[in-house]
Amino acid sequence: MSTAADAATTPAAANDEPLVLREDDDGVTILTLNRPRALNALSLPLLHALREALDDIREDKSVRAVILRGAGRGFCAGHDLKEITSHRDDPDGGRAFFETLFASCTDTMMAIRNLPVVVIAEVQGIATAAGCQLLSTCDMAVASTESKFGVNGVDAGLFCSTPMVALSRNVPRKVAMQMLTLGHMIGPDDARTYGLVNEVVAPDELADTAMAMARRAAQKSRAVVALGKEAFYRQVELGVEDAYSLMGRVIVDNLMMRDAEIGIACFIGKEKPEWEDR
Repeated sequence: MSTAADAATTPAAANDEPLVLREDDDGVTILTLNRPRALNALSLPLLHALREALDDIREDKSVRAVILRGAGRGFCAGHDLKEITSHRDDPDGGRAFFETLFASCTDTMMAIRNLPVVVIAEVQGIATAAGCQLLSTCDMAVASTESKFGVNGVDAGLFCSTPMVALSRNVPRKVAMQMLTLGHMIGPDDARTYGLVNEVVAPDELADTAMAMARRAAQKSRAVVALGKEAFYRQVELGVEDAYSLMGRVIVDNLMMRDAEIGIACFIGKEKPEWEDR
């Protein structure tokens, strides 16, 4: 396993540690949000560092799956309210900074969605507000039995409008409204029941479980997963007839790929495929 300390250039603290740590392990990349003393709150520099790391992964063909985790005792506590408050004294009351901050957040979330490999959230401790948005944006998630989830910005007078976009595409509407309007927190078992996470495991099993999921994803054709992931998020927003029409074209395109030819031949011949990623 190697560690790429240049995954972020903005220091996290006085010791100049990167805001996002990167580790590469045989096709699996682990990205760690590295503001543990702030519960990995999404400051603007952290968002920039995460987007930079995601851009690097997009261009790195050796990466076949990603795990996203937080350093310390929490996954992510949402936006940095101290950073937000510090801009109240700006000449415009902070509006320009707020617009920049939330545009950057949206851009980072879309970078995860558009990444051509699976992204798995590994959640310990809390995932609240934009932290819940972050895990909701990931393709899959595994959580500790000690994790908690919420979009409780309403308690501080800030409705979780942007986290709502990702949350409402993961959980039933009435659950989302309960969380958003009442500040209702849910535990890991409810999170799994509602579809927010895939697996719930003991804290000492969390890293191994996430890695096992990532390793399984990494065994697949990168090109086929990229096609399938993009197609999934496109079709899920469509009506059924339009979705079938689009996916009919996608599956034919898939069949024309070299890896489909290899995979089907190996399945029939009971052999292990060696992907060409094309």
